[in-house]
Amino acid sequence: MTQHSSAATAAAAGVGDPVLQTVGVTKSFGGVHALKGVDFELRAGEIHTLVGENGAGKSTLIKVLTGVYTPDGGEVRYAGETVHFRRPADAQHVGISTIYQEVNLVPLLSVARNIFLGREPRRFGLIDVGAMNKRARELMAELGIDIDVTAELGRLGLGSQQMVALARAMSVDSRVVIMDEPTSSLETAEVETLFRVARGLRDRGVGLVFVSHRLDELWELCDRVTILRDGEWVHTGPMTEMTRLDLVSKMLGRDIEEVRAEGATEFGSSHLKAGEPALVVSGLEVANRLHGVDLTVRPGEVVGLAGLLGSGRSETVKAVYGALKARSGEVTVAGRKVRTGSVRGALASGVALLSEDRKAEGIVPDLSVRDNIALAVLPRMSQAGVVSEARIDALVDTFMKRLRIKASSPDQKVRELSGGNQQKVLIARWLATEPTVFLLDEPTRGIDVGAKAEVQGLIDELAEQGLAVVLISSEMDELVEGADRIVVLHDGHVQAELDSTDLSSSELLAALAGDREPDSQSPSPATNQAAKQAPTQTEGQHA
Repeated sequence: MTQHSSAATAAAAGVGDPVLQTVGVTKSFGGVHALKGVDFELRAGEIHTLVGENGAGKSTLIKVLTGVYTPDGGEVRYAGETVHFRRPADAQHVGISTIYQEVNLVPLLSVARNIFLGREPRRFGLIDVGAMNKRARELMAELGIDIDVTAELGRLGLGSQQMVALARAMSVDSRVVIMDEPTSSLETAEVETLFRVARGLRDRGVGLVFVSHRLDELWELCDRVTILRDGEWVHTGPMTEMTRLDLVSKMLGRDIEEVRAEGATEFGSSHLKAGEPALVVSGLEVANRLHGVDLTVRPGEVVGLAGLLGSGRSETVKAVYGALKARSGEVTVAGRKVRTGSVRGALASGVALLSEDRKAEGIVPDLSVRDNIALAVLPRMSQAGVVSEARIDALVDTFMKRLRIKASSPDQKVRELSGGNQQKVLIARWLATEPTVFLLDEPTRGIDVGAKAEVQGLIDELAEQGLAVVLISSEMDELVEGADRIVVLHDGHVQAELDSTDLSSSELLAALAGDREPDSQSPSPATNQAAKQAPTQTEGQHA
């Protein structure tokens, strides 16, 4: 590897000069071409966004730039010189820091230890804990982040962990900072902090690569954009010269008018079925997290759970699924009581949960696509302790085709798939259990426009087939267009229950902010359904 120090790099790359480049880079996995001759250029003192559908090659390109992958062909150049990164430490050594979408730190260590891991201040050969904590507090104060630096990282929420990852990257004298979906777990105030820090780095001459599927963020923060599609370079240019429709059409490789006609989401109309509720949650209490949560979902109904981070959305579905022990309350599925605190009991009763954190609580990265899909149904596929390989193969083939999972074969390692395809593998795993109730926690978080539309269309299809769906999403449009009713949570309480008919994103936002009192006269699901079937001017938008 060509060696550089950060100081030498700063001298070599002035503001506006290329600081990190790829020239004709190629990379393949098992015969599948992830990158096909990609050219990319990051300049010092700019924020450059990298966009494309899942599977377009964004993550692979980032991993090539940061030494996780070695390219099969082409060159990586740093400050004008060809470099050969064999491992991430090589890229870090020359001044490239990366903040990943899924926080990659040590949960059992303190915040301060994670910030300075491998670079701890020492005294007499031992870690100087006092000095380390002091430096961590100073860095947090500089970033405007209020976190106890002595706290164990794993006890913090995903948003706070993401801010710690940001602080770690900022603590290094980097010339390049790569942010891969850094805002996906952040609240509004934290996003503003991140943007403020990013602009400050840009003004100091640092080059930043910013990846986000929240398109509005791109125009707010970024100077230039590079679009990838199917592993190939499509476009590079100023953000100011790109409209939203231009961007989406280039990402998808489709005509602008076709994209415009399709609208915001792939959700259809309501599919509420008659009959008894599929899920009834009454007075659900979890110590310090949930306080008397009530929830009812009927067959074919999509009920959205809305709320800010810490509101109790994820805790509600985890408690229903048995992953969080409830102090009190009752859960019934199709009229039968489910023993709370038991994942096995919830699964046997027909409850499935797609977790928000697919890395930590979902995929098994070193297992194949086949094995990941089959995990939840192995007992059903065995007889006298012997697993029927033929039945598993048939089931996996069915779901790979149904969900259009892109993989070289069922035997490909799931970690090699794009984020969107990993999400589809997890959905396939739980659909294979034939659930009555499907709990979806941020099912489209961190996946591209195309994969998002496919997942939304699948949710709609499942509801049409009579499945009861609970949908958690941080995207207002997704909840307003995708849910029949929306239950708003605040600090573990039900704040409001809203009918999505004629509901706007701004009205939902007001409810999230606590501007609406709990609605004691919310329409019943039957009333909601009748309202949805009434011809209104907004019905076409929902459909």
